This record gives sequence, C-alpha cells and structure tokens, in this order.
Amino acid sequence: MLGAVLALTLAGCGGTAKPTGAASGGTTTVKLMVGGLNKQIYLSAKLTEQLGYFKAQGLDVQLSDEPAGVDAETAMLAGQVDGVVGFYDHNIDLQGKGKQTESVVQLQQAPGEVELCRSDVADQIRSPADWKGRKLGVTGLGSSTNFLTKYLAVHNGLSVTDITSVAVEAGQTFIAAMQHKQIDCGMTTEPTISALLGSGQAKVLIDMRTPDGAKAALGGTYPAASLYMQTAWVNSHQDTVQKLANAFVRTQRWIATHSASEIADRMPPAYYAGIGKDRYVKALEAEKQMYTPDGLMPPDGPQTVLNVLSAFDPSVKGHSIDLSKTYTTQFVQNAA
Repeated sequence: MLGAVLALTLAGCGGTAKPTGAASGGTTTVKLMVGGLNKQIYLSAKLTEQLGYFKAQGLDVQLSDEPAGVDAETAMLAGQVDGVVGFYDHNIDLQGKGKQTESVVQLQQAPGEVELCRSDVADQIRSPADWKGRKLGVTGLGSSTNFLTKYLAVHNGLSVTDITSVAVEAGQTFIAAMQHKQIDCGMTTEPTISALLGSGQAKVLIDMRTPDGAKAALGGTYPAASLYMQTAWVNSHQDTVQKLANAFVRTQRWIATHSASEIADRMPPAYYAGIGKDRYVKALEAEKQMYTPDGLMPPDGPQTVLNVLSAFDPSVKGHSIDLSKTYTTQFVQNAA
C-alpha cells in the first residue's frame, strides 16, 4: 500500500495522473486499476477488453488488479493510474476530504455484496444487531465493504466501536479467514460467495446482489461499481474519457442483451476455476440485474449513498457535499 503522506501530497495537486500517451500504432494508453479483476461486480472492465471495445476506440487500456478498492483509489490519487473501476461511494467520501473525483460511467445499480456468517455462528447472528463484539471481514479498511459494514451496524443500533473490521480482501484470503475463524462474518462478492455457500462453510445474513436486495438493506438504490477519475484529469483528457465511455457503454448494452452463459464464455477460465463454470454462470444469472443497462447513474442513487455514508463517516457526516460534482452523465449521454 502506498504511504498516506505520498497519497495526500500528490492528491492535492490538480491533474497529477500520468498523461495518456501514444502507444504503438497511434493508440492512446490509459491505465485503469480494478478493485478485483475476477470479481463479478467488476466484470465490465475485463469484458470490455475481451470484446475488443477498447481497441475499437483506439485505446490501449492497461488493466491492473488490486483486491481492495481503497488501495486502487490511493494509487489513482498518487498518479500511478489514470482511473479506477471501483465503487461510486469513494467519490463522496473523497469530496468530504477535500478531493475532487467523479464517476464517468456507472456500471452497477446494486452493490453485488453479501454478508456471510460462518455456519458455526450463524444461529447466534440473526441480524447486524447481533454483531457486537464480533470480527467482521472487509476487503480493506476504508473500502466500500467497510463503509457498508459500518452502516449496517449503525443502522441496527450499534456504534462503529462495537465491531472490529478485519481486512481480508476476497477470494482465497477471505475463505481462509473464515476457515481459521479470524472473522465471524464478512462482506464479499461472487465468486467467493458461491465457493463458501457450496462448501457449507457460511450462510447468508444480508443479500445485496440485486437492486431489490440493496433497497431492503440500504434504503434505496445504491450505485456501486463505476469508472471514476480525478476531475482535473477528466477535464484535461475529455477525448480519451469519451472513448472510454463509448467502450464501457457498449459493454453494458452487450451485458443487457446476452445471457449469463454467453458472458461467462467471454471471461478467462481462471476467473471461475475456483467454483467451476456452471456455478459461476448460475451466480451471474442470479445477480445480472445489478448491472446498469446503459452506463447512466440512477437518478435516486447518489442520495442513497450520501445517506449511508452520513450515518457513520466523519469525512461526510456534517459536511456539505455537492452530489452533482461526484458524477457526470455527459460522456455516457454522448456515447456513440
């Protein structure tokens, strides 16, 4: 992880991200970091590459992997990458800290997250109200899973000091944390969910894989995965951002018009090796509603996210947040 001093120093400077440059063949190079490339919630990034849509726009998009979204955010603020495929809520949190970033394409309209509890303690934990004194797994401290976990605790009558968040990332590290009883419950996504449910090691406490599930848990539409960037970078690279939007919007439309099986056929086999392709497809089919069909921000989404963060986040609570500066629909609306 980058040092906090480095991140804060560079983040305070406008346009600190490395400028895109001409790659071989006259294409434009863009560096994007994804908060877990093999997670189904961030499937749009790799799928866009697999479908050839970046290349069709004259872009050489270099996707890098970072299991915790908060670390991807830090890398972007430090200028190591040009943008992040991660949760929209970071843009609100960052504005509260005096930094200006914005979502330029909204990929999800639900978090795609599930709170799992170890099977041996599931009977003792019927809701987040039973979390007092418990160790709860999140991808990283300051990550979106950490945000949502804290909100669910506070919303159910606890304080953030009643719980202990443990950074366990996702995939095998999350599974190992459950197996070794380092965490009692934890928030994760597919395909990790299917791996733990299939082995009988965990049970579902809260399911936010669909818009309806997210509304029940969080009080409204919760836009999650997005392509977000520093506003200064967006303003100084509008042609490149438009090309990125063109590619991602095309992918969102492709997802909306193809089956889970057809989508899985386009993904690298390593992405479903841990659970098998059949279970991967079944999981994707069950949560396919979480993807936006057009890349647009749901109109009621930003306010829900602000309400959630205002419940516990000292960077947001009591601060004046201008939601209109945390996202833009300009590029999606102009997408070819």
